[in-house]
Amino acid sequence: MDAHDLAAYIDLTLLKPTASLQDIENIIQDALKYPFASVCIPPSYVSFAAKEMKGKRRIGTVISFPFGYQTKAVKLYESQDAVESGADEIDVVMNISAFKSGQYELVRDEISSIIQANPDTTIKMIIETSYLTDEEKRTACKIAIEGQAHFIKTSTGFGSGGATIGDVKLLSMAAEGRIKVKASGGIKDLATTLAMIDAGASRIGTSSGIQIIEEFLRRQGQGA
Repeated sequence: MDAHDLAAYIDLTLLKPTASLQDIENIIQDALKYPFASVCIPPSYVSFAAKEMKGKRRIGTVISFPFGYQTKAVKLYESQDAVESGADEIDVVMNISAFKSGQYELVRDEISSIIQANPDTTIKMIIETSYLTDEEKRTACKIAIEGQAHFIKTSTGFGSGGATIGDVKLLSMAAEGRIKVKASGGIKDLATTLAMIDAGASRIGTSSGIQIIEEFLRRQGQGA
């Protein structure tokens, strides 16, 4: 693996509620330094990022973030608005409340409807693993597969916990190659990133992407 290979795993992310326009401009410039998989930003900045990046990087954003309990109609509107604004990828928080209530068909129909409405968009379903038992994580993975999501994502980064090696391994095993796994939440260094990839993650969501790549380059003796 070289630095370009590693960057291709990373969704360079900025979702903090206090993010300013200057912060967004900064992360766009950071995203152009290395071939990251995407830059993931708040929905309100997608159109700005699309104009600035001119197709040089894929643009991702979040839907029903961070709690997931908006109605399907609202999520559909959010997702279509994001795509029309220039998003190539959308990370959708599942309705955790409905899921915990056993309303699995509602959760499945919701993600399936979003995918059908946005057929050319990469869709990731965020399940917020810190709120789920291991059996619920397996069930959520099954629902994401049945709904034809492209990725199952561990966390928003705003819940009670972030990604863990154990959860990535569990989801990777449950996926059986039928869906990819994105690890997100609390990933801030190279060792954790590589451990998540080794555990089965195909994507890493992190706000520390530049630092991770530059740590990798230093270890390879290539400089920053």
